[in-house]
Amino acid sequence: MKSMLLKETSDLKINKSPLSLVESKIPEINENEVLIKIQACAVCHTELDEIEGRIKPIKLPVIPGHQIVGTAVEIGKGVKKLKIGDRIGIGWINSACGKCEYCKSGLENLCSGFAATGKDVDGGYAEYTKINENYAALIPDSFTDEEASPLLCAGAVGYRALKLANIKDGLNLGLLGFGASNHLVLKIAKAVYPSSKFFVFARSENERKFAIELGAYWSGDTSEISPEKLNAVIDTTPVWKPVVEASKNLKPCGRLVINNIRKEDSDKEYLVNIDYSRDLWMEKEIKSVANVTFADIEDVLDIAAKHDIKPEFQVFDLEDANIALNEIKNKNIFGAKVLRVRS
Repeated sequence: MKSMLLKETSDLKINKSPLSLVESKIPEINENEVLIKIQACAVCHTELDEIEGRIKPIKLPVIPGHQIVGTAVEIGKGVKKLKIGDRIGIGWINSACGKCEYCKSGLENLCSGFAATGKDVDGGYAEYTKINENYAALIPDSFTDEEASPLLCAGAVGYRALKLANIKDGLNLGLLGFGASNHLVLKIAKAVYPSSKFFVFARSENERKFAIELGAYWSGDTSEISPEKLNAVIDTTPVWKPVVEASKNLKPCGRLVINNIRKEDSDKEYLVNIDYSRDLWMEKEIKSVANVTFADIEDVLDIAAKHDIKPEFQVFDLEDANIALNEIKNKNIFGAKVLRVRS
């Protein structure tokens, strides 16, 4: 099968191709797994974190990609929930131990045995992949392959961040950065919290205009002060400066949710600029988002189908994965980027 392989980690620069188009062996499944013929796989900033060495350890060589939509073409003899022909979605969560205190309480995203798709095991920048049936989500018929793909991570982790923001209808929510994840958060939040106001902070003027088009109450630069104080802010930027700036906009008891696996170190000196009395006093707090649970994936698919929420996206051929990654690296972002797998 064709696949885009990451052989080693290194700095990703303009016109550099960190992934190699190679022929790989089609995965062999065990009794509890399903073989998936991939139709689409969305591109995530996390792939840049893997390539640039911010996420460790990582299996090398590895086929990246963790927003996978495909069709079940072979099932193991122990599989009970799925059948050949089912349309399957695979997200960042590939497996967990199923036995620890976190797994037993529905927090398998915190399991020490958590394995990530496209990092610890081969992912979706390929023609085929496999998954244990317990982590295979059924894709609603209302979505095309390309529409469903970004929901599996950008949507699911955005939905988890929205839950952790702990807001209610009528409260103000800020969105820091407006790429694949936060544009879906805005669409979901508008449906779930119709009386709330949404404030978007983005460096790009195009992203700010895009946010207003999608229904944001206000948009401004990441360094601006919002016209109203915010009950919560969800951050999806890869750096620290916007986080420091956004904390100034929180109300007392406000919560800043950082929705990143890793932050770049290029501006970490801004961390020393956090002022306790200004940014954290009055019971403000900062909370991180760690991975996703399988329930997050199923829930966001259900919510998106119920409210007809579909991502904005651009399509690339599998062989053009390096182009899509470079566009994300260079902040050329409009919604999500999806690889279409042809065979």
